[in-house]
Amino acid sequence: MTGPPGDAPRPPIGRGAFLKCKEGKIVGFDRIDRISEEVRRELDQILREDVRDPRLSGMFSIVRAEVTRDLRFCKVRVSVLEKDKREQVLAALKSGAGFIRRELGKRVQLRYVPELIFELDTNIEYAAHINELLNSAAKRNEQDEEKHD
Repeated sequence: MTGPPGDAPRPPIGRGAFLKCKEGKIVGFDRIDRISEEVRRELDQILREDVRDPRLSGMFSIVRAEVTRDLRFCKVRVSVLEKDKREQVLAALKSGAGFIRRELGKRVQLRYVPELIFELDTNIEYAAHINELLNSAAKRNEQDEEKHD
């Protein structure tokens, strides 16, 4: 499938829009990325508006949803601000996974509604810890410089 002479060959229809190649590596899979983001948005809305589990109280957020290429599974990364409620929130999500999946199927038009696998995400807490360490190191550095002056 090529165009007029002198033009670069075009990819077969339906293939070029899905993969981005850079230096021989797959950089992204646009369709799956779009589906994952849509699933994340809908899951957040379902959890906030439709799920009536008292264990889902407090500050939590859906950080990321990673749908597999075959649309069969979705890893959902959940961040919970309060340490004491993490296990409760994760247990509530796992016990309500069937209901949440059914609601997701009503809202998102996909061939398969992925099975939801909920995981705790501690990246925000880890970043705050690193930031705290950097700030304390900077303060110590300033104090050392003041002593030497």
